[in-house]
Amino acid sequence: MNAYSVVANRLVWFLPTLLGLLAVVFVLARIVPSDPAVLAAGENASAEQVQETRDRLGFDRPLLEQFVEYLREVARGDLGTSVYTQQPIIRDLAERLPATLELTFVGVLAAALIGVPLGVLSALHRNSWLDHMLRLASVLLIGVAPFWIAMQLQMLFSMQLGWLPLSGRIDDVAPEAVTSLITIDALLAGDLQLFLSALRHLVLPALTLALPGGAVVMRFTRTAVLDAVTSPSVAYQTAMGLPRRVIVWKYILRSALTSTVTQLGLVFGISITGAVVIEAVFEWPGLGTYAARSILHSDYNAVMGVTLCAGIVFAISNLLVDLLQMVIDPRGVK
Repeated sequence: MNAYSVVANRLVWFLPTLLGLLAVVFVLARIVPSDPAVLAAGENASAEQVQETRDRLGFDRPLLEQFVEYLREVARGDLGTSVYTQQPIIRDLAERLPATLELTFVGVLAAALIGVPLGVLSALHRNSWLDHMLRLASVLLIGVAPFWIAMQLQMLFSMQLGWLPLSGRIDDVAPEAVTSLITIDALLAGDLQLFLSALRHLVLPALTLALPGGAVVMRFTRTAVLDAVTSPSVAYQTAMGLPRRVIVWKYILRSALTSTVTQLGLVFGISITGAVVIEAVFEWPGLGTYAARSILHSDYNAVMGVTLCAGIVFAISNLLVDLLQMVIDPRGVK
């Protein structure tokens, strides 16, 4: 299968999946106890003003008709106006998405740097005390709630040791936006101090993402390496007398890399959608914080916008993973 076929196949499934996701969130947003018309009209609005708002926004129409109209607006690039920020939702998303992407990229990179070496180490020392300890640690990290990890990291590195900032994205004024990723923009501006400040703020939230993500990557890497170790090709290379170091780096890791890349793609997508709690704990100004505050204010259109944005990013990440797999092992993509 060539790259064009991979892209076409993903696009065919992307639209129905995104449509189903929007439909579920749309229905859930309309059946909650809060009246969106009351929220849109304001706390001090009279009954007549609330009814006028309900008529104007179409909340009095059948649910299916409301959903079809919402899809028409989305197709025109109009996601509505946020009740919370009082500005177009698409502008809110554009302002906050780079912060979430920056955090997620660093978190997934750290997860790979943690998970891949430990997975290889665990597999090569199968059933040893090291293997058992690493597997136990991975189970604990996967099972622990991310907000608990975040608070423990804050207590240790911020409150007790004072090494890292407790919250926020940067101490100083952000550099001129080129990519809207502060670390990269600081480097482009040649401001090393600003770069280090942004990097210090990234460490704890990224580590909170990386620990459970790295545990997942470690377990899948271990499984993939064990499968590669028992493969006929590795057995043949061992019989030929190749050094173990060469066999591990040249044959075992390459065979295991495809599965690991797939898991990193999934970890990236999960991190995007699961950043709500982590961003709220660290007051990180990304999509997660925006989604949490929108939920608290029953800002349904904003919640729908975040869902749409996260779904698109997740689909793009899956597409990029498929293309990367074709580069690593063209036979493995179906």
